[in-house]
Amino acid sequence: MRRAVPGLPSRYPLGEMLPAMYAGDDLAQRFTAGLDTVLAPILSTLDNLAHYFDPRVTPEDFATWLAGWVAVELDPRWPLELRRAVLRRAVDLHRQRGTAHGLIDLLRLCAGVQARVLDGPGAASSTRPGTPLPGSPVSSVVVQVWPGRSEVDRQRVTALVDSVLPVHLTCTIEVLTGPPERRG
Repeated sequence: MRRAVPGLPSRYPLGEMLPAMYAGDDLAQRFTAGLDTVLAPILSTLDNLAHYFDPRVTPEDFATWLAGWVAVELDPRWPLELRRAVLRRAVDLHRQRGTAHGLIDLLRLCAGVQARVLDGPGAASSTRPGTPLPGSPVSSVVVQVWPGRSEVDRQRVTALVDSVLPVHLTCTIEVLTGPPERRG
């Protein structure tokens, strides 16, 4: 919330803009100084408006409001730098939402963990119409997570997975101590 900032000087003092006959008038100068105190935060906000829309430097309270503009949910318990990082990546996160790659990126960014999604048979192509689809329909996925820059917080990982998991799927989360071994 933008509010009065004690001692914030006005860049445009009204008393200096008065006609010369009021320049030495004590009442006029005190009155306009009171208005300067009220207007200084508004003018400061307007002077810096572009920075309010830059997630790297936006004020903390404005970051939450800005998140609503780009349809991103920010956990208020997250540190400010993480909330800013999520705001910066909002478009990419929306573009990848519902994909294995998107989930892995979200877990890396928001939970600081590495992940792998095991979700079924993959894709196939054919030049003939009527070719049967590969594999069988997938109704569940396994998300394997292991420590990255942070230890695994199962509750946080579960909340993040639940926030992006398509409704037709169920998910099992496996917490590993390290990266899984690659299969040959």
